[in-house]
Amino acid sequence: MNEKIAVVTDSTTYLPDEVKKQLGINVIPLSVIIDGKSYREGEELSTADFYKKIKEAENFPTSSQPAPGEFIKLFEKLKEEGFDTVISIHLSSGISGTLQNAASAGELIDGLNVVAYDSELSCMAQGMFSIKAAEMALANEPLDRIISELDKIKKAQDAYFMVDDLNNLQRGGRLNGAQALVGSLLQIKPILHFSDKQIVLFEKVRTQKKALKRIEDILEVAIKNKNAEKAYVIHGNNPEKGETWRKHLEAKFPEVQFELSYFGPVIGTHLGEGALGLTWSIK
Repeated sequence: MNEKIAVVTDSTTYLPDEVKKQLGINVIPLSVIIDGKSYREGEELSTADFYKKIKEAENFPTSSQPAPGEFIKLFEKLKEEGFDTVISIHLSSGISGTLQNAASAGELIDGLNVVAYDSELSCMAQGMFSIKAAEMALANEPLDRIISELDKIKKAQDAYFMVDDLNNLQRGGRLNGAQALVGSLLQIKPILHFSDKQIVLFEKVRTQKKALKRIEDILEVAIKNKNAEKAYVIHGNNPEKGETWRKHLEAKFPEVQFELSYFGPVIGTHLGEGALGLTWSIK
């Protein structure tokens, strides 16, 4: 008899509601704390409201991971619904303790196999893992095959992003302070990416235009070498700029399907407004 597999992820995937509904993906929210008040991302605070609130906030916003108790509640519910296994896919363990809390909670549920999977990334890059796992689970694929497919995606996936201001990452403790200082002094537009689960500086570029062009060049090499099939342009509260870049990329690389996504409150806390990113997966 086939095992019944549920997919859980966290709110930092910023998956469209219709995708979550259609594929039955369960989402645990992270929270953002603004001037001492905590908001569950996507439930108590929309992305638009978040960017409005931080402009008026007295203090720098912070984010917090879901408590193990939230995972326990969801896992118990899934067990009652007849699931045997849960694949819990989360943002990089190098920038958040969310994965660890999912794993700890999973150990406390008798009769349910919880597999905590580290996307080693975030946003729609992490979303791609959740979509693939949910599609395969709906097609009754076995657990080992789903995990093997996720590992393949991990090897073939990349994500680069550019921030307008490094101070957010420095204050949030997600980037080395000296790098932030150099960036602000020289008006550098740094290109960042994930390496060994951490957000690190990939390259320093003088202007936003040059930074975007550099990311395009990296994508071009990936397409030539491995055949990229799907990509997401991700924006920090600037849909117009995101859409302009998406259209430009679509015209330049017609063989790749480009979609638009966004940096919501939790990731927006660290990257700040005006950030732009590109993530893609290879066939």
